[in-house]
Amino acid sequence: MPVKVAESPYPLIDADPHAFRVVRFMRPSDYAVLAGGTAAAPGILYAMERIDPSRGPMRPALKLAGLLGFVGGFLLAYQRSTFRFWGWTENGREQAKDLAELTQRAREGKPLYGQSDLEPYLQGVAHRNSAFSQLKLSSMPWFNLVNHPHHGTDPAKYGVKSESSSPESQ
Repeated sequence: MPVKVAESPYPLIDADPHAFRVVRFMRPSDYAVLAGGTAAAPGILYAMERIDPSRGPMRPALKLAGLLGFVGGFLLAYQRSTFRFWGWTENGREQAKDLAELTQRAREGKPLYGQSDLEPYLQGVAHRNSAFSQLKLSSMPWFNLVNHPHHGTDPAKYGVKSESSSPESQ
């Protein structure tokens, strides 16, 4: 089953990036979003408590708000980083980093997107379950944790030989 590639204003880097790769490619602005979410949630709770006091202990509630703010900030930062992989937002820095990283892997003879112990069928199942899942992070966080060959790009641009750039590896 071919990868659905949506029209985007910037070049596609990876249609279904691995979760660790998304985090590795995060920009400082993504970390600022994460920190902002972590700080904003307890700040808003504290402000609401000052406006209308509940007379209860604030410490546990602030800790929980901080945790929820961190999780929400991480999901938002993860989604922003993924949008750059998809080419939905400006991704010049990520294109250069991706080209350097995967060209190096191709030169070393390693699989571009990592080795997987799963059968090809299960890799396809994992891909179909995680493709565009970053659009649904608010309802069900789902990350691509499986190395598979379905990324919607041509491996030849990284210097991979033609026999491994068959339609099945795209």
